[in-house]
Amino acid sequence: MSESIGNRYVVIIGALLIQVCLGSIYAWSIFQTALREGVYAWTSTATQMPFAAGLASFALFMIFAGRWQDRVGPRKVATVGGILLGLGYLLAYLVDVFAAGDELLGTVWLVITYGIIGGAGIGFAYVCPIAALVKWFPDKKGLITGIAVAGFGAGALVFGYVEEFLLAMFGAPASMTIGMPFAVLGIIYLVVVVLGAQTLVNPPEGWLPPGFTPPATTADGKGIDIMPGQMIRTATFWLLWFMFVLAATAGLMTLGNVKSAAIAIDPAAAAWATVIVGVMSLLNAAGRIVWGTVSDRLGRENTMMLMFGVLAVSMFSFAFMTTISTTWIAVMMVASVIGFCFGGNFALFPSATADFFGNKNVGKNYGVVFTAYGVAGITGALVAGQIVDITGSYFFAFVTTGILAIVAVVLTLALRSVRRTNG
Repeated sequence: MSESIGNRYVVIIGALLIQVCLGSIYAWSIFQTALREGVYAWTSTATQMPFAAGLASFALFMIFAGRWQDRVGPRKVATVGGILLGLGYLLAYLVDVFAAGDELLGTVWLVITYGIIGGAGIGFAYVCPIAALVKWFPDKKGLITGIAVAGFGAGALVFGYVEEFLLAMFGAPASMTIGMPFAVLGIIYLVVVVLGAQTLVNPPEGWLPPGFTPPATTADGKGIDIMPGQMIRTATFWLLWFMFVLAATAGLMTLGNVKSAAIAIDPAAAAWATVIVGVMSLLNAAGRIVWGTVSDRLGRENTMMLMFGVLAVSMFSFAFMTTISTTWIAVMMVASVIGFCFGGNFALFPSATADFFGNKNVGKNYGVVFTAYGVAGITGALVAGQIVDITGSYFFAFVTTGILAIVAVVLTLALRSVRRTNG
């Protein structure tokens, strides 16, 4: 038993190594700003497309990854994810050649490489640490899921600074090129994710921590192991899925545009953009642990309602700030609260999936639930890009996502009612 207990803490280390690299996708606003300046001058919508494609690919391939890792274990699947992620970035190195003054061609190339291939790598690698750790720590699902994905939230902080450094090294602001930074990042991700994957193992079948009995309110406590085909025929799944879409859309729109939005509100933010992204990323990571821990005590539904409510207030506050004269510090504070709530999604939804549908098939089940995040990636990008291009302001974009957060609260009330009715 001591060897098993030891193994589960080694898995945490590997999970954090992997997730920090995968979470760099949230630092896209650094590349987005470079694409809107220098030699590129792309539209806001064009700069959002690779980000949206990456999130959609991430969610789509996570479905296959969840099923595959339940069959062959997390190590092999995460290794494939690391290889694909590194390959996507290495191919993105050629964007300077393919762009060459052609915004459409450059956008398509980044959508394919950074977005589809790199996003597939994230999808394959992301689910493996979560599925493994939920099985190792069934007594602390919210907390351990929060820790597992905290690295993902912190990835934007770590690699935001790395990306700024690489962009400064390989291209002055007036003649910015981004190919070489992609290549360097690709090598880093390939090595670190593949190494981290080698630590991922599942516990023995039926293993439980000493003295722990699954609560009767969970699927495991009822002796139920629900498969994806059964899951998608339940009202619980669809309520959970739509809640995820709405909450993630609000957070992703902010994460993908925070640097540009901050500069639009206060031009002085340009000199502090990396700090703004970094602090938001820290709160994103902290939110995963805090909300996950709170949910172990208050329950998943209660915690979700509280978190969505705070998110709604923050989105409306951000919208208000676009209409007044304020400082980048105020922008950073509100954006950080949004990041704090956004991060909580990735602790609450996988742990809720395990509670509602069982630990045994959590990899494949959460892969299906996570398709909501792929939809949110597209809607979040479109809300911001289209509205900003049409109105020249982020005001209506933030108002819209604030309303979505309120709807998520209502759906959570419905979810609680359905679960009480169904026992």
